[in-house]
Amino acid sequence: MTHSDGPGEIRLDGVTAGYAGRTVLHAITARLPCAGVTAIVGPNGSGKSTLLSVVAGVLRASAGSVTLPGGVRPAFVVQRSAVSDSLPITVRETVAMGRWAHRGPWRRLSEEDRRIVAEELCRLEITGLARRRLGSLSGGQRQRALVAQGLAQRSGVLLLDEPATGLDVPARRAIAAALTAAAAAGTAVVHVTHDLAEADRADHCLLLRDGRLLAEGPPAAVLTQDALDTAWGLRRPAVTVMNETSSGR
Repeated sequence: MTHSDGPGEIRLDGVTAGYAGRTVLHAITARLPCAGVTAIVGPNGSGKSTLLSVVAGVLRASAGSVTLPGGVRPAFVVQRSAVSDSLPITVRETVAMGRWAHRGPWRRLSEEDRRIVAEELCRLEITGLARRRLGSLSGGQRQRALVAQGLAQRSGVLLLDEPATGLDVPARRAIAAALTAAAAAGTAVVHVTHDLAEADRADHCLLLRDGRLLAEGPPAAVLTQDALDTAWGLRRPAVTVMNETSSGR
């Protein structure tokens, strides 16, 4: 993992990665913009979550490189199912954990930290749940708390693994609005999604199949019927890689 001097983009160059000797990603090269939302889409098993883990630094690439904007430590929001119901922490404490990267675990929060925590509770519309145990919340409420925790890190790169899957409409709207606001403020927001309508609202899109990049660019150029049919195996691939200059809606 390297860092660039400027804020322009996240660069993936020939990224290959996998688990226990099994290659999942094959030579992925892409550019993900800062100050924008990037959606990673593709069928199950296409390598979406693996790619997110490599960008987060959780999984090391076996080949290639990931270059992040200078000095940025990514904020990684996991799926709500990855968090145990038995954790004895409140919603406020969950969001406050997002400040640990700046303050250190269990250190007293500064006035600025408390302001940021309160701001993200409000942004995700969960201020009224601040004293509730995280494990007592509904799925949508819990996911909003985890997104608030990620935003509280104030990182220039925010990574989310299917943040809105299976949630009710209010939760989906609150999360979508928060991510749009973060991107408008200059954050590179990158999320995995199975929802093509959600991907179509993004600024940038990656389409994967079998760990390979089929298409990259604006959603209108990537989410074409031909490209989607190829990704989901409904037609024989005509080319290995497409991009916004070679595909159109």
